Amino acid sequence: MRIYVDLIFFLNFSFDFLLLMSVSLILKRNVHWFKIVLGSLVGSFSIFFLFFDTNALFLFILKFLTSILMILVTFAYKDRRYFFQNMLYLYMSSIVLGGFLYALNIQFSYKNDGLIFFHHGLGINFILLLIFSPIILYAYIRQCKSLKAHYSACHKVSIDLGQGKTLRFNGYLDTGNRLQDPYGKRPVTLIYSDKLQIPYEKALLVPFTTLNNKGLIACMKVEKMKVDDQVFTNILIGKSKEPFAIEGIDCILPSVYKEEIHD
Repeated sequence: MRIYVDLIFFLNFSFDFLLLMSVSLILKRNVHWFKIVLGSLVGSFSIFFLFFDTNALFLFILKFLTSILMILVTFAYKDRRYFFQNMLYLYMSSIVLGGFLYALNIQFSYKNDGLIFFHHGLGINFILLLIFSPIILYAYIRQCKSLKAHYSACHKVSIDLGQGKTLRFNGYLDTGNRLQDPYGKRPVTLIYSDKLQIPYEKALLVPFTTLNNKGLIACMKVEKMKVDDQVFTNILIGKSKEPFAIEGIDCILPSVYKEEIHD
């Protein structure tokens, strides 16, 4: 079998560059592109390990040590958490890219006759690999950023109603929720849940206005509300008549809590 080392080296360098660039973009690491190139070169030399007469375990250890060196050359070492996050996302990106490329190669390279699969001579050449790889990693980066933005706004909420009764919700900090009562200027936390019942004698009607509607929402004062580890007092909670268009969320926190929760 004829092996083109220069072609394999270039392909490996391209993949390492894409992986390190993905880590930099996902974690917002402010590193110069030249360091990413150096880290990619370090990773590319790992292909020469394949020419050593060694066992699979020792080869795995060599590749793992190479990945550590790649991270150190590209991002340096600041602290333990910084280093392990870089390593984690390097391997996560590698698994995502490798899994997709493997699946594509299976689709192109194998045919089946019932439950029997056989290789029919086709495969993805290196040009297609270089075309597909950035697309796959771009979609992965977009999804990571979207999930990160979403879950950074999600919080655990527990509301003390007094008399030993506590309700727990999945909260979402909405910067567009500026609802407050016109008298005490207290922010209103909106809740959509059958667990919340507002007695008529405790109800306080607060006017609200949206793009398509306006009216009154029934609210009541509660003893205290805990958002993650932050405690708020002298607040109002209001019962929403409509469910929220955010999966798994039954509580919308007001925008005024943004600074206090994230401090």
